[in-house]
Amino acid sequence: MDIKKLRDVITFSKDGIAVKDAGRVAPLMDELIYEAVFSPEDRKKGLLLLVKEIAKACGAVPASIQGLYEEMGRSYPGFTVPAMNIRGLTYDSSRAVFRKALQQKVGAFIFEIARSEIGYTKQRPLEYSAVVLAAAVREGFRGPVFIQGDHFQLVRKNFLSDPAAETGYVKGLIQEAVEAEFYNIDIDSSTLVDLDKPTLKEQQRPNFEKTAELSGLIRDIQPKGIYISIGGEIGEIGKKNSTPDELHAYLSGFREIFRTGKGLSKLSVQTGTSHGGVVLPDGSLAKVKIDFDTLRQLSDIARREYGLSGAVQHGASTLPEDAFHMFPETGASEVHLATGFQNIIFDSKRLPAGFRDEVYQFIRTEYAKERKADQTEEQFIYSTRKKGFGPNKKQWWDLGPDIRGPIMEELEQKFGLLFQKLKVENTVSIVSRTVKPVVVRKELPAELLKEL
Repeated sequence: MDIKKLRDVITFSKDGIAVKDAGRVAPLMDELIYEAVFSPEDRKKGLLLLVKEIAKACGAVPASIQGLYEEMGRSYPGFTVPAMNIRGLTYDSSRAVFRKALQQKVGAFIFEIARSEIGYTKQRPLEYSAVVLAAAVREGFRGPVFIQGDHFQLVRKNFLSDPAAETGYVKGLIQEAVEAEFYNIDIDSSTLVDLDKPTLKEQQRPNFEKTAELSGLIRDIQPKGIYISIGGEIGEIGKKNSTPDELHAYLSGFREIFRTGKGLSKLSVQTGTSHGGVVLPDGSLAKVKIDFDTLRQLSDIARREYGLSGAVQHGASTLPEDAFHMFPETGASEVHLATGFQNIIFDSKRLPAGFRDEVYQFIRTEYAKERKADQTEEQFIYSTRKKGFGPNKKQWWDLGPDIRGPIMEELEQKFGLLFQKLKVENTVSIVSRTVKPVVVRKELPAELLKEL
């Protein structure tokens, strides 16, 4: 697009960007975010920053959910916050989220992306946050926008090989994410739990010590006036279920050594799910049975004894629809959702079969070495197709509106159902009361300012 078009609707001064007419800015987001995402790297960063500064001027402000979670720690309000990982068609999908949020008066919802997803979807933190905020402007959303780093994980084999290098990588990712205005960070060092140790505390020690170290970094670099919401994790997702004793060992150990301001706001636990679900040989998903009694017990302990918002459930998006009402009933503070949205996109009848086949053939060729000996074709494609988004990102974005529109309608229905089941409808007021967004101004490159 010719970004000089923006001169008619925004102004620039030493105090930053001001918007003359948000209604006229919104339609320009389609072209602006597309150009930003697909521009050469030397131009891309400036355009992404421009999108974000326009969003803040329009009232869509990156924020920490810390205040709401502190309120949850005092008195559980009866809803579970959905944290949604958007892997592909991110702009369109985020628009669908905001449309449903505005329609159902939802204020408590999170956009997130994990360390692994940043890699295979080719969405660095700055791009991800800018695309989400562009979608907010496009749909006229005003208020705090919660963007989260999910599973900022220490990979066990990397850590055992070179602890300093692996820790340094995660620290660098945290710094990049905070600079991109991810004001919610989930640290996952549960991979370091050492089950060979004789006591639970010693087993959890590598976990809570590394969480404390990384939390200290977050507190050191968080912008003035913002308390980043930090999550911890005690049970690696897909492994054995978490126990109250493990929770006590981890949180008590963390509390003993962490002295840099506020601690954790939530705790991820394992209660029977796995990321993406368990794929059967025919490509269908095995039924998952969540231990809701354990989830209830762990949420209650985390809240009552440690002041956290509660327990967090991962890997839930492929559950049957009649299961989601159980999360608020058991006091879960947050639930992470990803693969179910991806499945709607890939399995939609409106996605051209030829395009889907092209993506699948790409996967067969590029990721052949990842196929396990005992996997059927259906299992391999299902477990790997998430990697078909990043390298083919432009082809996905270039699908016509006659294709993307109906797929987004399917997604929108799913978002609406989840908002209802998780009881986050009409949460705008409690979010407004507990969360006060702070605008952190980012400087635009001089070259871009000259162009504008």
